[in-house]
Amino acid sequence: MKKAREVTSPRQRSKGTKAVSHRLKQLRTRAQPGRHVGRPETSGQQKKDVVLDCGWGRLVFAQTFSDDETLLSELRDEAPSSRDIAFYVRDPHVLLSRAPQEIFLDPSHTFRLNLSIYRAKPRRMRGITIRRLATEADAEGINHVYAACGMVQIRSDFFSSERDNRSLTYFVAQDDATGEIVGTVTGIDHQRLFDDPDRGASLWCLAVHPHARQPGIGEKLLCKLAEHFQARGLSYIDLSVMHDNALAIKLYEKLNFQRMPLFAIKRKNAINEKFFAMPHQSYDALNPYARLIVDEATRRGIHVDITDAEGGFFRLTHGGRSIHCRESLSELTSGVAMSISDDKAIARRVVSSAGLAVPDQIEAGGDRAALQAFLEKHRKVVVKPARGEQGRGISIGITSMDALDAAIDSARQVCERVLLEACFEGQDLRLVIIGYALVAAAVRRPPAVTGDGISTIAALIERQSRRRQAATGGESRIPIDSETQRCLAGQGLELETVLEEGREITVRKAANLHTGGSIHDVTDTVHPDLVAAACRAARAIDIPVVGIDFMVDDPSKPDYVFIEANERPGLANHEPQPTAARFVDLLFPGTRMKPDLGNFP
Repeated sequence: MKKAREVTSPRQRSKGTKAVSHRLKQLRTRAQPGRHVGRPETSGQQKKDVVLDCGWGRLVFAQTFSDDETLLSELRDEAPSSRDIAFYVRDPHVLLSRAPQEIFLDPSHTFRLNLSIYRAKPRRMRGITIRRLATEADAEGINHVYAACGMVQIRSDFFSSERDNRSLTYFVAQDDATGEIVGTVTGIDHQRLFDDPDRGASLWCLAVHPHARQPGIGEKLLCKLAEHFQARGLSYIDLSVMHDNALAIKLYEKLNFQRMPLFAIKRKNAINEKFFAMPHQSYDALNPYARLIVDEATRRGIHVDITDAEGGFFRLTHGGRSIHCRESLSELTSGVAMSISDDKAIARRVVSSAGLAVPDQIEAGGDRAALQAFLEKHRKVVVKPARGEQGRGISIGITSMDALDAAIDSARQVCERVLLEACFEGQDLRLVIIGYALVAAAVRRPPAVTGDGISTIAALIERQSRRRQAATGGESRIPIDSETQRCLAGQGLELETVLEEGREITVRKAANLHTGGSIHDVTDTVHPDLVAAACRAARAIDIPVVGIDFMVDDPSKPDYVFIEANERPGLANHEPQPTAARFVDLLFPGTRMKPDLGNFP
């Protein structure tokens, strides 16, 4: 079942072997005589009080419970930081009346696919392989997808312990070019789990990484699971989807899923709070970058006052301390530090004085001969406004004076002062530094589309833009402008070109996320020299929260060139790294969350 964006606080992984032992002990304790937890023995008679551990929480199959009190007792036994779901509740209004302060009716719709009339779609997706989960690396890939979609991750011991559970089926979508897991779906066979007389099944956790390049991955995963359960002779698949998830509902209706009057009940906990508690005033108007921090602060009991939702401003108060923020920019950043970061020429001079490697740079003044000499010296240059953000006005890979003139004019639409820099080929690396320590590192890649042999490049860009907007709350889209057209022209293409099936092309050279770029976490593999250089840059600017951008050949190697410093990095782009948690730690160190042996996932 779809559970994307049902989480209001950052997800944490299992806290070591003690936590694992604690959780496994809990599960063993719960498996009392007369009840079933996990794998059933096939007996031909429907099991009673069935509870299935799913790693992110438990599924409580309400139709197998004989009375409400037993069902409520099971829900009260929810583990810390987990999300249990009671599904197929026959009379939710009655159950709610028995514990209105503890449980709530989940605002999701239930859809059912009738497998007796389902017909498989034969067309294979190029560039993506749909297969069963096979390795621990696959399990890590699934958690990365969950984190990127804002979903509760699965604790680290789960996949190895549940690999042989025949009632659970995991399919993953793997990018053939990169080997990355970019999508996943989970299926539960009710017949094998509790001898379901209706021979039903359910679908959970259908998720596609927001940076996946190929369209239609979610549909292919769903169809693969349907074919799998159809081959087992099952009757139907049920799934639950948030009532306002219009894109998902449109997909399910396209595949002939029918709405069913079936309901789910959940416990009132921190994970589910946004679905039962009164939201912060203007909360829905916040962008994802502000919302992530507000959610983390709320989870810790810090008072939040949203002062200007459209601008991303909010005030956090705890005890006698009050700090005004705009997304990840807070009052702890001085006006001087902000001024340095805001002006790319000044930032370059400051970090150069601290010993960082910087590119050759000049300002685009009135001396045309100097501009031509600079272009001839470096052969390829970057043109960007001296002040600006979100990739606006930046042109990369300029090689001619005509293109240079056009790029300067474009940059001046953002800022009157325009800079030329030597262009370095490589990967765009963002390092998020909080409290002068690395919290996250990620490679940013420029937007690309993959041909289907039918659509024009313009149509492919528009389709990819819709996916990026949906995945980022409207923060990311690919503009079709002169920079896009220049990038295509350099490849001998036009917007009306029909791209052959399977061919992938870059449609803009800048990797900025706001113009459709994608981000790929490298925190665990980034070279320590790059981390040290980024921390040194943060100290030189004297800024406690900053995104340092380098151009690198490889993030696992020490070579780099400094590009710029961003005083307001988008922390939401770097999950599953704990960016919001470290930000709130910096602002209110007394609220730092302590490890909990029962903290899952």
